[in-house]
Amino acid sequence: MPNNLSTLKGAFLPTTNVWDVTQVQSINIQPQELKELLVRLYQNLNLVAQSVNIRDAAYYNTIEFVNGQLFFPNPALSSSTSQYPAFRQVLRKVINFGALPNATTKSVAHGITCTSATTFTRIYGCASDTTGKNYIPLPYASPTAANNIELKADGTNVTIITGSNRTNFNVTYVILEYLQQ
Repeated sequence: MPNNLSTLKGAFLPTTNVWDVTQVQSINIQPQELKELLVRLYQNLNLVAQSVNIRDAAYYNTIEFVNGQLFFPNPALSSSTSQYPAFRQVLRKVINFGALPNATTKSVAHGITCTSATTFTRIYGCASDTTGKNYIPLPYASPTAANNIELKADGTNVTIITGSNRTNFNVTYVILEYLQQ
């Protein structure tokens, strides 16, 4: 993951030190009901920020991006391990794959630093024939075996295998979503 990951988290709202209810309590406002209303308003705004922050961001970029999805804590961690179990952020990266190959295998480097802690959660994409205006999902399953398209990733590359000439699909995007812990 890049060192500046905090700048790639999208539109996350702060949830701490924004709505300090002690500031409201210290204001010399009468009546007490107004203070209570402000406290409840601040608490509700904090709940809105927390709810917005756990949504899946619709941001697809060619650099790693924390997309807002949360996976359950790493089962290898517990209260007795040095690292505390916490929900894990999912990263997303789009690979601009180019044209599909002609009945062969094509690989494109994804640029993700994969370690033993890397786990992919989703690998998917779409290929577009911009001339014929045809579009297919990836991977692609067909009753005709030669028309199937395999999509996979390893520690270095995204690989697509076609059983027939698919070069008319000249724009292909592959989306990788993964954990790094």
